[in-house]
Parts: sequence; C-alpha cells; structure tokens
Amino acid sequence: MSINDFFNAFITQAKATSLLEWLGIFFAIAEVLLARSNKVLLYPAGIISTIIYAYLFIAIGLYADAILNTYYFIMSVYGWLLWVKRRGNGTHLPITRNSKKDWLITAAIVLSAWLILYLLLIKVFPAVFAGYKISDVAFWDAFISATAWAGMWLLAKRKVENWLLLNLSNIVAVPILVYKGMPFSAVLYLFLFIVAIFGYFEWQKLYHTQKPASV
Repeated sequence: MSINDFFNAFITQAKATSLLEWLGIFFAIAEVLLARSNKVLLYPAGIISTIIYAYLFIAIGLYADAILNTYYFIMSVYGWLLWVKRRGNGTHLPITRNSKKDWLITAAIVLSAWLILYLLLIKVFPAVFAGYKISDVAFWDAFISATAWAGMWLLAKRKVENWLLLNLSNIVAVPILVYKGMPFSAVLYLFLFIVAIFGYFEWQKLYHTQKPASV
C-alpha cells in the first residue's frame, strides 16, 4: 500500500465510520487517557467501548472477534472491583512493580493465550463460523490479543508493567492493520501506543510517590 493509497483509504474509512463506532473509539481513547492518569473511571469507559465493539462485531458477522472481546469485558469488571475495594487499612490497591512471580504469570498468560487463540483462529472458529472470514494472519492476531490480555491482567493488578504489555500489543497491531487495509484503525492504535508511552512514565512517577488514586 503506497502512501497515497494509505491516506485515501484512511479518509474513506473515516467517512464511513458510523456514529456508534465513533462512540466506541471515543471511549477506547478515554480508557487509555484515564488509565494514564490513574483514574478508576477507565473501567466504565472500557466497558462501554467493549460493549459497543462486541455489538458492531456481531452486526457484521465477526462472531469470533465478539467472543474474544468478552475477555476485555470480564477483566474490566474484575479490575474495577479490585481498584475500588478498600483493604484492611482503608486504602485502595497501590501501584506496584512486577515481582518475579508476576513476570512468570505474565509470561504464562501470553504463551498459553497465544497458543489457545491461535488454535481457535485456525481450527475452531473456521468450523463454527463457516462462511465468515476469520483471519489470514492468525499467528499475529493471536499474539496481539495474548499480549493485550496479559496487559489487562497487569492493569487490574495495578502493575506499572501493564503499559509494556499493552504497548507491545499496540505496536504489533499497527502494521497488521495496515496489511489488512485498515489504516484508520492503524492510526488509532499508533495514537494509543504514543499515549501508553507517557502512561508508563507517569505510572513510574506515581509508583515512587504513591499518589492516591482518584476513586
């Protein structure tokens, strides 16, 4: 895809984007911006975005994507509960760094989810949703989802390293979306990647100062 083709496709897709999809995009961006600022409102924003995208996926027959999207909904509810729950001393869940155990769990989530999602995309979903296009880059689609899933788990645990996993997912997604002929979505993920870089450094500061989260 040439640069001219990229921008033409970008403009065409932007014009074709429905109001509902714009709302999904708005709340997806709001989720990342709120996460960067350590605001628990990131979770209701994420839940709204997830519900919208699940509906849009179902409406256009992307049932596999809708099913995979349910994980984000579950983790958003789980993270929301963890963030607002007060501990025995009356404080909320603090920002912490990954321990060796956390890294092992993170690696286990990525590797197991990568394998499971890859098998779903090449074996299960094509059989269940016969007649619908699933993925011609299943290896990378599975990796993008697996790293995002691990990032969501770390975000729920309020770990600084959540940004590293989410950004790994974002940066790999950009060229894959360009390959799929979706420049509009690629630019959105690039924007999320840039915001997440600032989010990582912001959380580094918060970790050292332990500024209380806004709940």
